[in-house]
Amino acid sequence: VADLLQTAGVHTVTTIDLHQGQIQGFFNIPVNHLTALYTFCDYFKKKNLDNVCVVSPDVGRAKAAKKMSDILGADLAIMHKGRPKHNVAEITSIIGDVEGKNCILNDDMIDTGGSLVAAAETLMSKGAKKVYACATHGLFSGPAYDRIQNSCIEEVVVTNAVPVPLDRQTGKIRVLSVAPLLARTIQSVYSNGSVSKLFNK
Repeated sequence: VADLLQTAGVHTVTTIDLHQGQIQGFFNIPVNHLTALYTFCDYFKKKNLDNVCVVSPDVGRAKAAKKMSDILGADLAIMHKGRPKHNVAEITSIIGDVEGKNCILNDDMIDTGGSLVAAAETLMSKGAKKVYACATHGLFSGPAYDRIQNSCIEEVVVTNAVPVPLDRQTGKIRVLSVAPLLARTIQSVYSNGSVSKLFNK
């Protein structure tokens, strides 16, 4: 895909929360890799939750969860997740204390929702007060919507990086816009040639 884009004449790529940061290495053109982390942090700050713990659903997401916990001044917990088969998640252990806390599960995407719901149920069984979730890309394929609506999760917050139908933006699903972030980035790239000033928070 990187080669196709470059062959088509693309000279700069702007993207949000790649599943793996190493994907940038496939491009021979500048890549502005943005994150929705600050958008989520601003949202959860406004909720004024007390006793917050940011939870990484697996070891691979721990670095992003740590950054979010630092911004929110919250505790951190890390889950260890195994996959006995495709689209089936099994939580084997949790590093950190979640008892009596408002937990925020932080991930980059939600597909069928199986992993998310399993993680939330595990947190509640460990004594969590409430479980919220946020992910940049809400794919919501297959049974995702039903799973989330019938789960113990209080709210699932995603961005409009992947369109979510308006009739699905009800109940537990909340969609935040990344349009301002993209607009500032495009303006910065074309006026300064850099996006570094956007993230000096």
